This record gives sequence, structure tokens and C-alpha cells, in this order.
Amino acid sequence: MDQAKPKGAGKSSFELINTEILKQMLPVNQGSVILDLACGKGLYSRFLSNLAGPSGLVYAVDLWEEGLQMLEEEIQKKEAANILTIKTDATKGIDIEAYSLDLCLMATVLHDFKEMDAAQTVLKQVLNRLKPGGCLAVIEFKKMDGPPGPPAHIRLSQEETEELVTALGFKKEKTADIGDYNYLVTFSSPE
Repeated sequence: MDQAKPKGAGKSSFELINTEILKQMLPVNQGSVILDLACGKGLYSRFLSNLAGPSGLVYAVDLWEEGLQMLEEEIQKKEAANILTIKTDATKGIDIEAYSLDLCLMATVLHDFKEMDAAQTVLKQVLNRLKPGGCLAVIEFKKMDGPPGPPAHIRLSQEETEELVTALGFKKEKTADIGDYNYLVTFSSPE
């Protein structure tokens, strides 16, 4: 058992969302460079890998070593050579070149960073790695009682998410319900 298992590790909202809506909302093309931040066992990473194609690259970043190992096994099975796993604590730094990303996905993790009082730190890391005009996509649980998902008092309303992200200069682009329990907001980084 990994002693450094972060809160929420092993759980994924991927099975709860409408992937067709997600696909339509994300500005991903063949060759896109993507960060799946706090990727867990990489269900979103694998989805994004297919969208970006063999000429694209998905950085699957997490602190949870066991989850990254599970993803590595899937990468080997599926020969998904466009996924690169990185074990790191996003609150301390993300070892990805500045201004190199087309998209960063934060799927049901922003509430955890906010609870740790690290949301602004992590969002600044993302901002510094996105290309000007790049996309930050945030999936969160709707602010209601669960399960599934975290307790209601930890969840972020869409307005709270927008406030957190736009405070750093991101501009809100689109919003969508992507399932019974989740919403998506996309933002563009400053040009």
C-alpha cells in the first residue's frame, strides 16, 4: 500500500461523465500537447491520448505512484506511446516546459487543491505551462449531496470554480453539464 496515497486517489469521475460532450467541449486536435493534472489511474489520460493521436502527447501527472503504475500497465497493453507519466506533487512544481501545453485538464481535483489551500499555487503552475490562449478545462462535482463524490461542503459550485480560476487572468469560455453529477468549465489563458 502506497503511504503517499493522496486524498481521493483511486476514484475517478470518468465513468460518470458523458464523454461525447467532453470531446465536443475540449479543443483537442491531432498533435495536441495535453496535461492531465492529478490523473490518478489515467482514465482521462487514455481518453485524451486517443483524441490527440499518435502525433500528440499527454502528460499524466500525479503524486500517487500506484495509480501511475496502473496507467503504465495500460500504456504497455494498448501501446499508447503518446502518454508520459510523471510522479510529482503539483503544489511544489510541475516539470513540464513553460508555455508548451495546448490543454490542461483538471478532472474533479480542484476542490482537493482548494481544501489544501493550494488551488492558487497549482493554477499558477498550469498558467505558466499553457501556451498563450491555451485551454484549462475543469471538471467538478455539482454542489449537492453525494455520493458519488466528496461531501457537499467541499464541492465547488460553478461560480466558485470560475472565481478561483479567473482570479489569475484566465477567461471563461464555455460551460456544460457533462453528466448527472458533474459540470465542465473551459477557460483560456491570457494571450
